[in-house]
Amino acid sequence: MGLPPDELVQRLFAGERRALAKAITLVESMRPDHREQAESLLQAALPRTGNAIRVGISGVPGVGKSTFIEGLGLWLIARGHRLAVLAVDPSSSISGGSILGDKTRMEALSQHTEAFIRPSPAGKTLGGVAANTREALLLCEAAGFDVVIVETVGVGQSETAVAGMTDFFCLLQLPNAGDDLQALKKGVVELADAIVINKVDIDPGAASLAEAQIRSALGLLKRLHEEWVPPVLKISARKHEGVEAFWNTVLAQREALKETGAFEAKRRAQAVDWMWALIENGLKARFHANPAVREALASTSDAVARGALAPGIAAAQLLRRIE
Repeated sequence: MGLPPDELVQRLFAGERRALAKAITLVESMRPDHREQAESLLQAALPRTGNAIRVGISGVPGVGKSTFIEGLGLWLIARGHRLAVLAVDPSSSISGGSILGDKTRMEALSQHTEAFIRPSPAGKTLGGVAANTREALLLCEAAGFDVVIVETVGVGQSETAVAGMTDFFCLLQLPNAGDDLQALKKGVVELADAIVINKVDIDPGAASLAEAQIRSALGLLKRLHEEWVPPVLKISARKHEGVEAFWNTVLAQREALKETGAFEAKRRAQAVDWMWALIENGLKARFHANPAVREALASTSDAVARGALAPGIAAAQLLRRIE
């Protein structure tokens, strides 16, 4: 990717943002030779990972995720932190393209040398994160960034993977969306370590009402950690109000889980889940690359579409071809 592997590793460990960008591009590449280099790079980086605070941010489009992250990022940098933001944009199901506009929306933050913003397309990956977001997170830690924020593309049942790679998962809500409690039907809320009502300056009354409703409804849900009761916070990212209270909440949750060993257990479980996710992705890729499968896939799909073959039988036939 333009640099010898050893030099790329050295520059990455030195905290060079350009080297970090090249390293992430390497792990995102699907070329076989790049995959081998990426595996070596990740193994070399592993001893330098694990020390950052990992924060996931999710919420419906328009809730102000980018504004909130920029305000938080500027606040953290002013207090000596180095911040990496992995922002995942939705990919078009028609063209496959993505806008990748998060860096533009965080213009002030992107100008800081202590910040690194990496937009990536979600592609066809479920979970609201790109396929290599987890690897990118480790590379950011190896480059010396002590806070890593993962911004997922939206909120929904299929978009909870970000909670599986972060220490603190925040769900942003609007104060006057008109149907805030509908979100509580989705499993994403049960994964939240805090629910943050943004844009409270637009309608303080609606924000207070939403806060009371969400607090009441949260009492009906099972808690993710016995050591932690998810709070409901009100902020105005545009006015930079409530940022300090949010960060203190992140630190408080971290300490609460560390006291009982739940924090380390969570990290270990996430690593194993990550391994299985990669295995599933790898098996799917091998299935599509198998010559016998490719030979029969079009005709089998056509038979299913015409109703001549049951989907279950078709799947079994194709799977037997890779054996």
